[in-house]
Amino acid sequence: MIYLNLFINFFQIGLFSFGGGYAVLPIIQNKIVETMNWINMSEFSHIIVISQITPGPIGINCATFTGNKIAGYLGGLISTFGCIVPSCIIVGLLALFYKKYNNVSIMQNILKILRPVSVGLIAAACGAIVLLTIFNKENLPVNLNDFNLIATILIGVCLFVLRKWKINGIFVILASGLVGSIAFYFCS
Repeated sequence: MIYLNLFINFFQIGLFSFGGGYAVLPIIQNKIVETMNWINMSEFSHIIVISQITPGPIGINCATFTGNKIAGYLGGLISTFGCIVPSCIIVGLLALFYKKYNNVSIMQNILKILRPVSVGLIAAACGAIVLLTIFNKENLPVNLNDFNLIATILIGVCLFVLRKWKINGIFVILASGLVGSIAFYFCS
């Protein structure tokens, strides 16, 4: 039964994951953390980090890691399959539709509308991760006594380095993991 549950839930996530990448994170969070209670917000943030440093799309990686955590190797495969099936179907249908109607203005308007929706979903996911990282809270309101100065400084330095010197994100992730581990070990 858990395998069917994993497939159905990740099929739903895959079906409504417009914008891909970070835009899918609030949908995954709602489904696996809040609705199904398969994992907590802290575990979800760990899955996001692992999904970021492994090859492949973040949504599919989240499906794989969550399924694996819930139901082992087979659960990971079923969750991943459930997540990608809707995309395969939708992309196939859209390719046929787009080929036939790509010059229709209504199609162009739909695509223009979906762009800001994707940005909003990404902002919501970032907000949830920032709350958890800086204040160790899943929701508002936050308590300033829970403010994590080390995490805030690390975020600021990483953003500065990425913007100023355009260093490969992998090196920034590795360096921040090392620096963060050392800082939290000695300061906690």
